[in-house]
Amino acid sequence: MGAVLAIDVGTKKTGFAVADALRIIAQPLDGVRAGEDDPELLEHIAELLDERDVATFLVGLPRNMDGTEGGRAEAVRAFAARLALRFPRVAIVTWDERLTTKAAEELLREAGYGGRAAKERKDSWSALVLLRDWMESGEPRA
Repeated sequence: MGAVLAIDVGTKKTGFAVADALRIIAQPLDGVRAGEDDPELLEHIAELLDERDVATFLVGLPRNMDGTEGGRAEAVRAFAARLALRFPRVAIVTWDERLTTKAAEELLREAGYGGRAAKERKDSWSALVLLRDWMESGEPRA
């Protein structure tokens, strides 16, 4: 069992968070100004993999409040397919990202971040919320 890299992929920016192999520490990482179709994004992920032993990618899947997949879900699934091709040794799990941005904004406020500082961190803190939700749910593979 290795680390988990959570990815909150967007059209222009992508946030990341990581949990160690023992699931003791989960922390946000620096985000990158690259969206799901940007080749730079896969290069950045390759660099992250060089720095740690990642066994699982946890990719946020946009869903509507009624549980149906949101309009961006198809683009996120296409991104996950590109991840699988580029990094075949890493398992990929998609996970419902509903309300992660709102929860991340609350966490950032509680941590004392506001304005530009909060905006710069929001995507990675959303990935952190996604990661925590998944771990608290027992790390299901669906």
